[in-house]
Amino acid sequence: MVEPHTVKSFDAELELLGRHISEMGGIAEKMLADAMEALGGMNAELADLVLAADTRLDALQRTVEEETVSVIARRQPVAVDLREIVGALRISTELERVGDLAKNIAKRTGKIAGEGRVPRPIGGLKGMHEMAVAQLNDVLDAYAQRDPERARAVWLRDVELDLLEDAVFRELLTHMMEDPRSITFCTHLLFCSKNLERVGDHTTNIAETVYFIVTGEVLPSDRPRGVGFARPA
Repeated sequence: MVEPHTVKSFDAELELLGRHISEMGGIAEKMLADAMEALGGMNAELADLVLAADTRLDALQRTVEEETVSVIARRQPVAVDLREIVGALRISTELERVGDLAKNIAKRTGKIAGEGRVPRPIGGLKGMHEMAVAQLNDVLDAYAQRDPERARAVWLRDVELDLLEDAVFRELLTHMMEDPRSITFCTHLLFCSKNLERVGDHTTNIAETVYFIVTGEVLPSDRPRGVGFARPA
C-alpha cells in the first residue's frame, strides 16, 4: 500500500480516484450480468437498460480522466504516486470498454429477441460470461488490495477464456451446419462470444496495470494464449 502523504488532500484525491474505479467496476459487472440475462431470456427491455447504464460508465470515465490530469498538473507526482494516477486512468479506460462490450451484447439481443427460441449453444456463452466476470472481479480485488500476485494470476488465467471461446465457436459452427435456419441467429451469438473474449483481454490489461502500479515492473508482452484451430480474428 502507498504510504500516507504529508499533504492529506493528496491522499484524499488518490482515494477518490480509487472509489471511481470501484464504482466503474461495479457498473461494468452489472452491465455484463444484465446483458447475458437479457440474451438468455431474449429480454429486449432488459437489454435497453444495459444501453442506458453505459451513460453513467462513460461519465465516470471522463471524470477520472479530468481528475488525473488535474492531479498531475497540481501535484507533479513521481514514482509510485505517478504510477497510481496513470494506472487509474488506464484502468478506467479498460472498464469503459468492458461496458461497451456489454452494450454490444445487449444490442445483439435487441436484434434477435423476436426469434422466440434459444439454441443449445447459448449455454457455452453463459460459461464464458461466468469466467469473464470471475476474472474481472478478481482483478478489481487485486487493484483494491494492491496485490500484484493476484493480478498476475488473473493475467495467466486468460488462456482459459480463450480456449472456451474456441469451443463455443466450434459448437455454434456445428449448429449452423446442422440447422441452416439458425445461421443468422448463431451469427449474432458468435459476435457475443467474441465480445466476452474481449472482456477477458481488457481484464488482462487491467491486471498488467495493477502489477505495474505496485511493483514498477512490466509483465511479459507475450502472455500465454489458447491454441485453437485457424479461423478469422
